[in-house]
Amino acid sequence: QVQLLESGGGLVQAGGSLRLSCAASGSIFSIGAMGWYRQAPGKQREFVAQITSGGTTTYADSVKGRFTISRDSVRRTVYLQMDSLQPEDTAVYSCNMLIVSAGGTGAFWGQGTQVTVSS
Repeated sequence: QVQLLESGGGLVQAGGSLRLSCAASGSIFSIGAMGWYRQAPGKQREFVAQITSGGTTTYADSVKGRFTISRDSVRRTVYLQMDSLQPEDTAVYSCNMLIVSAGGTGAFWGQGTQVTVSS
């Protein structure tokens, strides 16, 4: 059974930084793209960033130049370094991975971690 475990959320003042981590565990053969999404109260979930197995990154316009996504394929972990945080970045952040496992291929989600940015 595949599980994604996130960590690193919390409360930070505007202009501060946080680093999120998401580690996959289970009977995993390979991992393709890894990404981060977020959902603010009363809003739909939105794309934040993605990194392919080859290291190509994509960012939402709202976070370009402030957030950096990276991955450690050996540790099966994806990171999101968030700098210059603003109150509008407040949301529940969830990781997503495309995983080939003993149970087949599919997209898996973490449980979400709260990020709150105070003004």
